[in-house]
Amino acid sequence: MTTENPAVADSPASPTRRGSPGGIASTTPATSDGDATVAYSSESSAAPDAPPRPATVAPAAATGRRKEAVARVRITPGSGQWTINGKSLDDYFPNKLHQQSVSEPFVITDLADRFDVVARIHGGGMTGQAGALRLGVARALNDVDLDANRASLKKAGLLTRDARVKERKKAGLKKARKAPQYSKR
Repeated sequence: MTTENPAVADSPASPTRRGSPGGIASTTPATSDGDATVAYSSESSAAPDAPPRPATVAPAAATGRRKEAVARVRITPGSGQWTINGKSLDDYFPNKLHQQSVSEPFVITDLADRFDVVARIHGGGMTGQAGALRLGVARALNDVDLDANRASLKKAGLLTRDARVKERKKAGLKKARKAPQYSKR
């Protein structure tokens, strides 16, 4: 063991690497009254005197894709009305999971019921169309106010296009990877 000051080494306020998140440790020694202060932290805090910024309410348009589905989305300031291929959200996506997925960008940015959504979707199935609409809405919200919305949308992974598509069929196989039954003789 190295030679240390026994008063500092045994005190509960001495800096240690054990238990600190991500291996980040405080390097500030204990003060005279026994309290340790953190020199730096991995979390950033907002300025206390800065007022909250109001969200920019401007129309925006974007395109979202998922599997074979393509969604062209326009959002305008309004009361939260959804129009998808001329139908309401409940009529077009009767599955509650798809409705929740589609409205997730608004929930994350705290802008629910502040924009009307008009979308034209074609191709793919229900899940692919819901994913395409979600990406289109997230991209449109990103265009509305880049500074306020991008960080939260990016952190939630809503601005990333899901690149998983159906794999092509190979010659000599029944499907992309399914092989015919092997016969020894």
